[in-house]
Amino acid sequence: MELPAPLRGGPGRVAFTLVLAVVLAALGLGIGALLVRGAAFGLGELGVEITPARAILLSTVLLQGVAFGGVSLVYLRLRNLSVREWVGVEFPDLRGWLTVASGWIVAFLGAMTMVFVVVFTGLDPAANQTSELGTADPLVFALLVPISFLLIGPGEELLFRGVIQNAMVESLGRWPGIVLATLLFAAAHVFSLTGPLTGRATTIGLLFVPGLVLAVTYDYTGNIVVPSLVHGAYNATLFGLAFFSTVFG
Repeated sequence: MELPAPLRGGPGRVAFTLVLAVVLAALGLGIGALLVRGAAFGLGELGVEITPARAILLSTVLLQGVAFGGVSLVYLRLRNLSVREWVGVEFPDLRGWLTVASGWIVAFLGAMTMVFVVVFTGLDPAANQTSELGTADPLVFALLVPISFLLIGPGEELLFRGVIQNAMVESLGRWPGIVLATLLFAAAHVFSLTGPLTGRATTIGLLFVPGLVLAVTYDYTGNIVVPSLVHGAYNATLFGLAFFSTVFG
C-alpha cells in the first residue's frame, strides 16, 4: 500500500500516520466489541449462561485474539509487509530473555511506584471491569494468568507495538513514535474502565509507565515475542496477586 504523493513526507505523512494509528486501534476495539456482543447474544439464545469466567474467555479470544490479530494481519497484508521481517518474530536469545526479565521487573516496579504516587496525591483511579468480574468469581483471575501469555500479551503487542508503533516510528522518528504509540495504547484501555473521567484519566496515566517499558523493550530487541512475554508476565503477576488476595485475603 503506497501513500499518496502529497503524504509521502513532511506534515502530511505525520498527520496521515496519526490518523491511521487511531483508526487501527479503533477498528481493533470496535470489531472486538461487536464480536463479543454477537457471541454473547448467540450463546444466550442457545441457553448458555454467560458466567464471569466465560465472559473473560469470550472477550480475550475475540478481542485480543481475533480482532487485534485480524486488524494487524490485514494492515500488513495491504502494505505487503512480512510479519517476520517487519514485526520481528523469533525465539528470544540470551539478550532477549534478559530483556524479558528486566522488562517485567521495571514494568512492575514502575507501576507500583505510580500507584504510591497516586495514593499519596489523593487521586482516585477508575475501577476495572475485569477486576469487578474477578471479585465476583476468583476463577476469572486464575484463568487470566495463562491467558495473559497466550492471548493478551501477543494480541495487544502485535497491534500496538508491531503495527502502530512501527508505523509511527517510521513516519515520526524513534522517540516521538514510541511515546505517541504508548499514549494510544494506554488510552485504548479507557473502554474497560468504569467511573468518572478523572479516575479514568488517572488510570490511563498509570498504564503509560508499563506501556512505555513494553515499547522500549520492543524497540531494543526488534522482536515482538519479547514485549509479548513481558506483557504476559506483568499481567499474570497482577492477576495472580489479585487471585490470592480475593481468595485468601
